[in-house]
Amino acid sequence: MADDDTLMGAVLDDARDKMHKAVAHTQADFSGVRTGRASPGFVENLKIDYYGTETPLKQLAGFNVPEARLLVITPYDKSSIKSIEKAIQNSDLGIMPSNDGAVIRLTFPALTEERRKDLVKMVHHKAEDGRVAVRNVRRAARKDLDGLEHDGDISGDDLERAEKDLEKVTHDHIAEIDRMVQHKEAELLEV
Repeated sequence: MADDDTLMGAVLDDARDKMHKAVAHTQADFSGVRTGRASPGFVENLKIDYYGTETPLKQLAGFNVPEARLLVITPYDKSSIKSIEKAIQNSDLGIMPSNDGAVIRLTFPALTEERRKDLVKMVHHKAEDGRVAVRNVRRAARKDLDGLEHDGDISGDDLERAEKDLEKVTHDHIAEIDRMVQHKEAELLEV
């Protein structure tokens, strides 16, 4: 019986871990959606050509938000300022950086009502992708559990109990994505 619980537990733990990663990925996607406020999340993962190596900006610079719509990027190595500026210009941020030789300033314009609605739609789409990822993990875990029952490793009662646990875990992760969507939507529609 202990082996049965171990096998079931391993499948459930693996599913829980993968669902958590799907939620974290969705959260990371949300941080890339621009609100009217400046945030390092918009640029920190931009890839910068640093001496021939693609390096995330967060490894090359510090960030500061002195006011709501201004992001100041301070490169650790001043010689990388042109590469950072070029990467920001080539990104889909739609913001022109200005630099004074020491820091790069990004001024975020206020969002129009239409742009806010488009961003809310984008957030809902990203959330649905996250929910689908969680459901795909659930389906794979169910298949593994069915395989364990088919092979005689667990009983029908164990399978039923494990599937209930799996449903609860799935529901919790989808609810977490729903909470994130509500928060991001409120943030986007806030004027």
